[in-house]
Amino acid sequence: MRVRSWWSPATVTIALILALPVLVVFGFVLVPSGEVWQHLASTVLGDYISNSLWLMFGVGVGTLIGGVGTAWLTSMCRFPGRGFFEWALLLPMAMPAYIIAYTYTGLLDFAGPVQTFLRSVTGWGFQDYWFPEIRSLPGAVLMLALVLYPYVYLLARAAFLSQSLCVLDVSRTLGNGPWRTFFTVALPLARPAIVAGLSLALMETLADYGTVHYFGITTFTTGIFRTWFGLGNAPAAAQLAALLMVFVFVLIVLERSSRRHARYHSSQREQSIRRLPLHGAAAVAAVGFCSLPLAFGFILPALQLSWWSMTVAERMQLAPFVTLIVNSLGLAAGAALLALVLALILGYGRRLHPQPPVNWAVNISSLGYAVPGLVIAVGVLIPFAWFDQQVDQWMRSTFNISTGLLLSGTLAALLFTYVVRFLAVALQTVESGIGRIRPSLDEAGRSLGLTPRGVLWRIHRPMLRGSLLTALLLVFVDVLKELPATLMLRPFDFNTLAVRAYEAAMDERLADAGPASLAIMLAGLLPVIVLSRSITRSRHVQSP
Repeated sequence: MRVRSWWSPATVTIALILALPVLVVFGFVLVPSGEVWQHLASTVLGDYISNSLWLMFGVGVGTLIGGVGTAWLTSMCRFPGRGFFEWALLLPMAMPAYIIAYTYTGLLDFAGPVQTFLRSVTGWGFQDYWFPEIRSLPGAVLMLALVLYPYVYLLARAAFLSQSLCVLDVSRTLGNGPWRTFFTVALPLARPAIVAGLSLALMETLADYGTVHYFGITTFTTGIFRTWFGLGNAPAAAQLAALLMVFVFVLIVLERSSRRHARYHSSQREQSIRRLPLHGAAAVAAVGFCSLPLAFGFILPALQLSWWSMTVAERMQLAPFVTLIVNSLGLAAGAALLALVLALILGYGRRLHPQPPVNWAVNISSLGYAVPGLVIAVGVLIPFAWFDQQVDQWMRSTFNISTGLLLSGTLAALLFTYVVRFLAVALQTVESGIGRIRPSLDEAGRSLGLTPRGVLWRIHRPMLRGSLLTALLLVFVDVLKELPATLMLRPFDFNTLAVRAYEAAMDERLADAGPASLAIMLAGLLPVIVLSRSITRSRHVQSP
């Protein structure tokens, strides 16, 4: 009875509080927004929808080609540099999309090094030649595809490594060559994993704000920001956010429906992968195909950021930059710890009481990761502002004292938004670790007189050390890169590395954005490398 009276209600209560921003956004769908919504619908809503759809289509095609192709080559083929590419192809995941957008703008603009070198070699002047405009919809598609293809690569490679070699061998014995086997057998078997990776990439595309805003492209995220701060209409901003969430939930439904009838079959005996050796032109083509996304998605931007950082190092003030680092690391560490604790409570609570109310509440609380940070920020601001207003009115009428803003515009609101946004990352990692612990260990601990909390602390915690560290690290890096929610909710005169890079880029001081952008990129390298190594060790591999 003690277990039922504490864990189950606590789990449901925490889960519903974390689901509040998403529920608030949906609740504002029917709230009258005056003539603002009619103005948006008759002027810019069509642009929001069309630009978002074209962006999703372009990024989807780019991530599929880059992610699936490189995953197959590094998993099933043998060519020079394959061992390097299998982990290095994940490095662009550490590069936020808005940072790579700033970098390529500085490289490819009229005054950038590429066009400057072109004019110096050819002697051309202004309007003597045509050069592609990077600040455009195709440019945004390219920027997003370069940093989001690792989502598809990651899951597709894991699927290829886990496929049964018996099926592939049967295809080869029936006369199918390597490429026909890939298209008719391996690719269909990996389809659920590929669709899952594609869905993650498209959700990140819909959530992007820094890239599209910097390139001047009107999408839902830029529209929500303008409606809230430009027009000052919270209901209209919430309704735009709700419409964007419909796009996101359609992606979720499509992804889950693609896995509904999927079945994975493997041989009972562990087998080592026999990679197909590539020679001559085929090997050169494989190296070139894997080199392109790595070079343009990580190496070239990293070199440019390093150069910018060196050029501004002499005039950069150290104290403000240290403050930015402390603010960013403090926020990221606090949000990561809070998300980890809540994920542990929710995951263990569901393990103790897997009843429908608990399961539904925990599932709803983890929807935040599928919702853009800007939408979460809208869902947080509305109830927090209402609470501050009610408290202030009561204090004024009762004690003639104004309390001001207690929650809105504070670090508490920002931390709450981060936790709602990235709880699913920690929860999935924690529940994956808890699922590997035998229930008999819980029963043994209870039989020795331990309470459920004692079982969690003395038995589960030591066994979950690796999972807890992974969850902590992943949330830490995600918070460090988050831009739109930070822009919307940060306290006055409080900056982070992401905000500093954004503000410098918007002021066309791209070199000044280099140090902050480089620091964010370096912080994302460690979890990417750890993730790649864990996948590589998941299957023994041999070459013929």
